[in-house]
Amino acid sequence: MSKKTIRKSTPRKKTSNKKKSVLSLGIILISVLLIGFLYVGYHYRYAIRYYLSSKSNRITKEDKVSKARIVQILKSHKDLTFGFDVSQFQGNINWKEVDSVENKFPLHFVIIRASAGSKKKDSRFSENWREAKKYKFIRGAYHYYRPNENSIEQANNFIKIVKLRKGDLPPVLDIEKLPSNQSIDNLKIGLRRWLTLVDSHYKVRPIIYTGEKYYNDFLKDEFKGYTFWVANYNFFVETIKDDWLFWQFTDKVRIKGIDENVDINIYNGTPQMLQYLTISN
Repeated sequence: MSKKTIRKSTPRKKTSNKKKSVLSLGIILISVLLIGFLYVGYHYRYAIRYYLSSKSNRITKEDKVSKARIVQILKSHKDLTFGFDVSQFQGNINWKEVDSVENKFPLHFVIIRASAGSKKKDSRFSENWREAKKYKFIRGAYHYYRPNENSIEQANNFIKIVKLRKGDLPPVLDIEKLPSNQSIDNLKIGLRRWLTLVDSHYKVRPIIYTGEKYYNDFLKDEFKGYTFWVANYNFFVETIKDDWLFWQFTDKVRIKGIDENVDINIYNGTPQMLQYLTISN
């Protein structure tokens, strides 16, 4: 009787604790990345959908991204109120055609440049002011402040040009640049003189327009009691802040009836609330 050959079984190598830890960490990392990807996809769903639907070869990738951001912001603020601002740089506007952005987001208000510095009148102001009223927009007028010119003369220039009526927005002071011939403290004195004179004439407190950095660095703390219209075009800024009455979030919108790009703004409230902001008598 032959002897059976007994083979010794080779013991299986046990997976080391280190390898298990690496495997678990990899699974966790992949899961986190997947969840993050899904979140980003959901969060930017309107922008992504718009980007993918833009098939024209004439539109650059940069323009597509910019327009996708615009749609994303408008969608996420759909319960608030949209408007735009114009000056002579938008040229001749066909006001009859102006009504919305992307044929989806209605425009309720427009803020029109009236004056700049101590002598300049916007060459399109009278026409834009008249047509905005004719086509039922809530309208407002703004003055572009030149920090190296006399503040009282600038206030009088605005007052001479702009006749506000019931239903119009309060006057707006647009300050964007720093002075080259005076200190910041003297600039603030000039701004206060403009605001005080205009307030006294129209019997309503003006709104201040500026960029977010300018607002934070020079105006926010020292001009408390005023309401602010703040410009911030940063791609990663997606929501209007509580202390911004208006937010200008882009200057790259094309609107039917206007040949040039337009600034779009969000009012931090409903259309009915915007009515309460207007001049009552």
